[in-house]
Amino acid sequence: MSITRHIPNVFTSLNLLSGCIGIVYVTSGRLEFAAFFVWIGAFFDFLDGFSAKLLKVSSPMGKEHDSLADMVTFGVLPSVVVFKLLEGQGSDYIPYAAFLIAIFSALRLAKFNVDTNQREVFIGFPTPANALFFTGLIFTDANLVGELITQFFPLLIVTVVFSLTMVSPLRFIALKFSHLNWNGNEMKFVFLLGALTIVLLLGIHAISLVVIWYIAVSLLGNLFSKL
Repeated sequence: MSITRHIPNVFTSLNLLSGCIGIVYVTSGRLEFAAFFVWIGAFFDFLDGFSAKLLKVSSPMGKEHDSLADMVTFGVLPSVVVFKLLEGQGSDYIPYAAFLIAIFSALRLAKFNVDTNQREVFIGFPTPANALFFTGLIFTDANLVGELITQFFPLLIVTVVFSLTMVSPLRFIALKFSHLNWNGNEMKFVFLLGALTIVLLLGIHAISLVVIWYIAVSLLGNLFSKL
C-alpha cells in the first residue's frame, strides 16, 4: 500500500484540527486566534486538493472526508465567531441566528458533493470564502465598512443573506487553472490583481473586502457571460 495515497487525507485532517482548535479559542474569547485557524484550515484545504490532483489519488472517501472537515472549519467555526460578535448587542435569542451559517454550509457542501456541474465554477457561495469573510470582520475595526458591518443589525442581515447565497444558483469563480493564458481566465486574473492591490493597501484589514471583491467579480462574470 503506497503511503502517498494518504497524503491528501493528512492535509484534510489538519484542516479539521484547525477548525477544532479555532472553536476552542472562540470559547475563551480569543477571536483573533480563531480567525487565524480558519485561514490555516483554508491553507490545508488547498493543499488537500492540490496534492490529490498532483498525486492522482482522489477518491470518493477523500471527497466526503474533505466535506466533513470543511463543515467544522468553514461552517461551525465561523458560526460560533458570529455568535460571539452578536452576543450581548441585543436580544438573548437573536444571536443564535449565527448558526444559519452552519446549517447552510452543510447544505452547500452536500449539494457540492452530488453536483457534477461545479468543476469549472462554483454554484452557490463557497463555504471557505464565506468563512473568510466573517472571520475577517474581526480585523476590520480600522475600516469604515467593517465598523458598519460589525454592528448588530447589519451583521445579522449579512449573516442571513450570505447563508442563503451559499445555496443560491449564482455562479462564483473557481480559481482552478488548466492554463495561464489570458483568454478563458480573464475574470480570475481580474480578481487576483484586485485582491493583491487591496491586501497591499490594507494588509490584514483587507480579508473581508477581498471576499466582497470576489463576489463583485463573480457577479460581473455572470453578467458578461449572459451578454
